[in-house]
Amino acid sequence: MKKYIFILLTTLISLNILSAQKPDRSKPPAPGAAPEIKLSDYDRIDLPNGLKVFIVENHQLPVVSMSLVLDRDPIMEDSATGYLNIAGDLLRTGTKTRTKDQIDEETDFIGASLSTSSAGLFASSLKQHFEKLMDLASDIIINPVFKQEELDKLKTKTMSSLAASRDEPGTIADRIVKMLYYGRSHPYSEFETEKSVGNITLRLCRDYYDSYFKPNITYIAIVGDITKKEAEPLVNKYFGAWKKAEVKHFVYAKPAVPLTPRVAVVDRAASVQSVIRIGHPADLKTGSEDVIKAGISNTILGGGVFRLFKNLREKHAYTYGAYSGLHPDQLAGNFTASTSVRNIVTDSAITEILSEMKRIRTEKTEEAELQQAKNYTSGNFALSLERPETIGQFAINIERYKLPKDYYSGYLKKVAAVTSDEVRAMANKYIQPDNSYIIVVGNASEIAGRLKKFSPAGIVEFYDIYGAKYDPSLNKIPEGVNAKSVIDNYIQKLGGRDNLLKVKDRTTEMSGSTQGIPVKINVYQKQPNKLYQEVKAGAMHQKIIFNGKKGVQISIMGKQEIKGDQLEELKLEANLNAVLDYGKAGITTRLTGMEKLDGNDTYRIEFTSATGLEWYEYYDTVSGLRLRQTKTIKSPTGEISQITDFGDYKEVNGVKYPFFLSQSMGTQRIDLKVDNLKVNSNPDNGMFNIDK
Repeated sequence: MKKYIFILLTTLISLNILSAQKPDRSKPPAPGAAPEIKLSDYDRIDLPNGLKVFIVENHQLPVVSMSLVLDRDPIMEDSATGYLNIAGDLLRTGTKTRTKDQIDEETDFIGASLSTSSAGLFASSLKQHFEKLMDLASDIIINPVFKQEELDKLKTKTMSSLAASRDEPGTIADRIVKMLYYGRSHPYSEFETEKSVGNITLRLCRDYYDSYFKPNITYIAIVGDITKKEAEPLVNKYFGAWKKAEVKHFVYAKPAVPLTPRVAVVDRAASVQSVIRIGHPADLKTGSEDVIKAGISNTILGGGVFRLFKNLREKHAYTYGAYSGLHPDQLAGNFTASTSVRNIVTDSAITEILSEMKRIRTEKTEEAELQQAKNYTSGNFALSLERPETIGQFAINIERYKLPKDYYSGYLKKVAAVTSDEVRAMANKYIQPDNSYIIVVGNASEIAGRLKKFSPAGIVEFYDIYGAKYDPSLNKIPEGVNAKSVIDNYIQKLGGRDNLLKVKDRTTEMSGSTQGIPVKINVYQKQPNKLYQEVKAGAMHQKIIFNGKKGVQISIMGKQEIKGDQLEELKLEANLNAVLDYGKAGITTRLTGMEKLDGNDTYRIEFTSATGLEWYEYYDTVSGLRLRQTKTIKSPTGEISQITDFGDYKEVNGVKYPFFLSQSMGTQRIDLKVDNLKVNSNPDNGMFNIDK
């Protein structure tokens, strides 16, 4: 089943104001004066319970929106990381007077939008329905009822999503970024796992709500076709009875940049590309006078189609894209450059990224490039003003971070005023190539040796996919263990060679779902090498038939012959007992190392077919059973990894088979449960006829 990933890149361009005089075409025209953004001033309402409400009038459309934001410190979630997000989602699943269905029905009836999070709520509707929307929003915020059945649904949904992205290289890299930048004792280092979500309880979610949803730390911004006179009685009516209370505050150590570059690798043997992150924490506060200037500096480096993109993609053809981000934060900001490249050019790409980071600190930016970055920044800002929640957030930010009243209305003027010298000063302050973490997720056997040069001590640190550090030299393959001995042990654990040879045919019926769509798969295999596979997923119905020599795929598109690598893979899948003699099947095996999978030590074996197909399989060192297979699949968007996990082994006629399979490609995942497995039922040979 092929997955297609479409990436849409949008580039924003703002237009310069042209002079009325005849232009001198021998040089680019000078940029015009920066336009002033006309943002409505806001009125303020302070309730006795401490709630702060801002009214921003905009009468162009008969629409009103409301943003509610909690001003609380970040919270450590520890072994139940994820409970804050789930608590926020639970808010919308029922109140003391409304069920989830009633909330959905009432929201839909007035054509409104309403979403909740652990930090608040956003809602929008036509003006004529705004009081009803306030009624709904206040009920959700003040009177939520957390139910176990709703928590269970959210946990299941969350764990399914996490399982789909668990082995995705970009997701892995971002986990390691968090852990290294901030350290284990900082809330920004935490990330959800299936285990942590499993630890979430209703009590945790309810305690969070009871402790932090208080009016005295809450801001509300109401934006749109409404006046203070109209809004004030509604605010008092629906939020005036909300009880205030003291809220805990937390202090965390400020994360520091490393004294010298540190190189961290996560080994993904099947990866054909390396995912690269280079960066560090940055002490750039939200609302600081440096934010706009530092933002322009980062934009020139890699905030869009600028230096990193032009260097790594256009000049060297290393990648489809390379970017950087400089993110301010009141507690702990960060700078990160990112890209994905072929394994063979991993070290070269890192060299170029570090070179560009150094260049923006040392060389003066040409005026044309600076102006391009200003135009890009101004265009993005202007586009953001189309969203009502943006205007509401501006009002909240001004009060929350004590910004000047004209911080946003004068934003474009501040952008236009940034100079080349300021760009260089900001780069020296917030972009630190000599104090960065260099994080790479990829095939360590191909890349690790070439990454030592980026560490002054020549040290490459190794981490698993969840950020646990380990020493690969301690994970030595025991003496006498090789690919043959691992596979022989696997055969024995399955039931032995004699029992496997007794299997003349196998029928496997599986069911599962992907993206909410039910899936049914039936697979029939028969000696010596015949296969029939039928897949039903929603309205999609597909058959694959292999008669021992040729294969076809039958779908709504008609019948198509299977050729090339796909045919070679089909031949391998059709062979019931290839494991008994890989050499006879033209497959070579090589034990390449040991690796941890979900806490289990495994042997990693590389397989290569006679036609050059390669894949890896992982065998548990204790049970001897196969836990995973990884291979590289060619897709219209390039090569991506396909990962198949095996579990819940059960015995049928003296042979063990996995009754749970989970397959992922990129961020797409399907979990399959074996409903029925039969052996030696002698399916009709006619089903393997590709000509009928």
